[in-house]
Amino acid sequence: MNTDPMVPDLFRVQKVRKETLDTFTLELSPKQKKFRFEPGQFNMLYVSGAGEIPISISGNPNQPESLIHTTRAVGSVTNAMRKLKAGDYLGVRGPFGTKWPVDKAMGDDVVIITGGIGLAPLRPAVYDILAKRGRYGNVVLLYGARTPEDILYPKEIMGWRSRFDMDVHVTVDRAAGSWHSNVGVVTKLIPKAPFDPQNTTAFICGPEVMIRFTTQELKKRGLSDDKIYVSMERNMKCAIGFCGHCQLGPYFVCKDGPVFRYDEIKRLLEIREV
Repeated sequence: MNTDPMVPDLFRVQKVRKETLDTFTLELSPKQKKFRFEPGQFNMLYVSGAGEIPISISGNPNQPESLIHTTRAVGSVTNAMRKLKAGDYLGVRGPFGTKWPVDKAMGDDVVIITGGIGLAPLRPAVYDILAKRGRYGNVVLLYGARTPEDILYPKEIMGWRSRFDMDVHVTVDRAAGSWHSNVGVVTKLIPKAPFDPQNTTAFICGPEVMIRFTTQELKKRGLSDDKIYVSMERNMKCAIGFCGHCQLGPYFVCKDGPVFRYDEIKRLLEIREV
């Protein structure tokens, strides 16, 4: 591994897997055989001739033999990534950033709330919690997608739903085909979710508007701001707080985040210009 955080290491592409119409997963093989990271951290991925972007790690932290990222093809870099094939190489810098407080949440109920591609940054936290399942109370996943076809990791979600020690509730904005489950925004799932508000830690990942409405619903249930954690993945460019693109008030998202305790950034999210 390079000691200079601005110099990428080359990782070999093992597999490129289509997840939905516009979302795909890259499975990379680390040269040093293992890649250690914490749930919630991200890497900077570099494609020669296309550029570099930050993408959260979405694999299992307890299986460091492979490095996994799930992302949506929305620009020149991610579209170039989608065209990679097994045997190609990709530049990787990282891991960077703060983690989901899975250890601090031990003893609590844990409610994980996300939508669409936001499940990818939270999947490592789910893996880590389930690996230590006996140390937590209720574990609840509330997940929303635009349509049934946009649900990420559907087979894995089915596996989680079949467990007796985890509550998984999925909703879609628009039902189609054989869908006969929840319809509506993910916040509609919160009032009836099985967790004790006085003994719960919440993890949220999604667009900022979703974060605002989700925190409002959690607070209606009785959660305090200091028990809510959010991922603020926006405007990151260098990953080390050097360029200033991701500055959020006194914080740099890449260095002080992307995972923040909600009471730390609540005021900043309420300022339209920030």
